[in-house]
Amino acid sequence: MNKDPVILEVAINGGVTPDRNPHVPLTDEAVIADSLACYDAGASIIHAHTYDIRLNGKEGAEAYLRPWRVILAQRPGALWYPTLSVNQTDGANLEPIADRYSHYPYIAAEVPMQFGVVDPGSTNLGYPGPDGLPVGFSYVNSYEDHAYAFGMAEKLGFLPSLAIFEPGFLQTTLAWWRAGKLPKGSMAKFYFGGEWGLWARAKGVTFGLPPTEKALAAYVEMLEGTDIPWSVSVWGGDLLKTPVARMALELGGHLHVGIEEHFDPDRTPTNVELIEETKALCESMGRPLATFAQTREMLGMPPFR
Repeated sequence: MNKDPVILEVAINGGVTPDRNPHVPLTDEAVIADSLACYDAGASIIHAHTYDIRLNGKEGAEAYLRPWRVILAQRPGALWYPTLSVNQTDGANLEPIADRYSHYPYIAAEVPMQFGVVDPGSTNLGYPGPDGLPVGFSYVNSYEDHAYAFGMAEKLGFLPSLAIFEPGFLQTTLAWWRAGKLPKGSMAKFYFGGEWGLWARAKGVTFGLPPTEKALAAYVEMLEGTDIPWSVSVWGGDLLKTPVARMALELGGHLHVGIEEHFDPDRTPTNVELIEETKALCESMGRPLATFAQTREMLGMPPFR
């Protein structure tokens, strides 16, 4: 049984609205309060969206900096990262990759930003239409987009947070690893599709692999022989109610929870409640939550000074 500390990442808001979970932090004040509470409860890393992810460039950066200046002043050395900007004018079209990252340089120039999003693949994201058939949009990231994203990571000095929506995303990641081009400390985040799917509007349409032991075993097998750290999450479900949480802890993986991905029609927990539940599972298996310093060490980051 692995006994290493667990890197616990918390995705505090995402595109969730109050009608889905009234506890979602959306305003600057709520993001500040919730993030500080999550760190105090044991979160290693926080992933946050701003109130409008269509904003990019300097305007988008300022939307993040308003709360994160305050948070990082109060928790020096805390680990966090923003999302990419997305302009979906018709439910399908995404802005050019350079525009989607255009707020990153402004943020990194002012506050520490040790991580950043790299989505190494494409997939369809949807929900059931009136007839039960899938509707939604295609989330497209070309090979050229991947190269741009990894280049941005090198330029700004952040570690890639690799969203693995489908096995093909991991195949691309492994191609970069085999070529010796994957930045050390890049972390693969295995996104399993819960029964309610990414949007949690109805059951029946989701993405990727289901949160089962066989599905996680397939991902772990693909990683054999590499040193890529990894975590698990369930989008449109409850990670702790699936077998992949306990299995990940047994195999040395890490956990990724939060209001952005969690959905249970019978309850709307706060981010801190999700952390406390996850912490209890980790401690029951002899794996304490990692501190900022331990997380940095495990990912090969220099100590915070």
